[in-house]
Amino acid sequence: MMLGSSLLAAVPGLRHAFFTCEGGVSDGVYASLNGGLGSNDDKAKVMENRRRMAERLGVAPDYFLNAHQVHSPDTIVATGPWNGEPRPKADAIVTRIEGLAIGVTTADCGPVLLVDPAARVIGAAHAGWKGALTGILESTVEEMEELGAVSGDIVAAIGPMIRQPSYEVGAEFVERFLDADADYARFFLPGERAGHSMFDLAGLIRLRLENAGVLVIDDLGIDTYSDPRCFSYRRSVHRGEPDYGRHVHAIALERE
Repeated sequence: MMLGSSLLAAVPGLRHAFFTCEGGVSDGVYASLNGGLGSNDDKAKVMENRRRMAERLGVAPDYFLNAHQVHSPDTIVATGPWNGEPRPKADAIVTRIEGLAIGVTTADCGPVLLVDPAARVIGAAHAGWKGALTGILESTVEEMEELGAVSGDIVAAIGPMIRQPSYEVGAEFVERFLDADADYARFFLPGERAGHSMFDLAGLIRLRLENAGVLVIDDLGIDTYSDPRCFSYRRSVHRGEPDYGRHVHAIALERE
């Protein structure tokens, strides 16, 4: 049902989970732990799945938060439940409130969970290629620092995402990155098809974290496309499926 980071697990008073697709009530292409509020899955099943995940993190369902993700560099600070309000549009959440689980949904993009153990500030970031390129990780660290964290004290864990052997991209995609920084050529290898390359999203995420001052980084190394425990947007497209499930990856400070 869930995977974990050994570095985050070693932090006292912290709970976290990179949830797999197993252990829920959804069926079909959503089997079975689909947490995607934006999917076309039966809402009652999604809510039961999310209740189960919240329970594993020791929080009430209303305290199990995701933003409305839009592939932006925007981070918000959570101080409590959304209380029935529309979910704010952002791609990372940070907080220092105990008993509040903050998370992101993914189905190939990179989930990053962060904590400053001394300051007791946590963050959860959704880093697809666009967010990673435009600054979502730096934004997350900056907002954590606003709450008292120190970048050099932050521990980060990179969860399941599509990995380089499965992430084929076209020439225009590569050009977009090289236009931003010629050094990003390191994240591309030649693909099997002419004019195509294989993209290392996890490598880019690690570099951007390091550039933001985060040097203690755990990477689970799991490829969502090839691992049957994972949902994958790209795999669902290749199979011609009508929709796909979404993972939730979340982190919470235990109440002292």
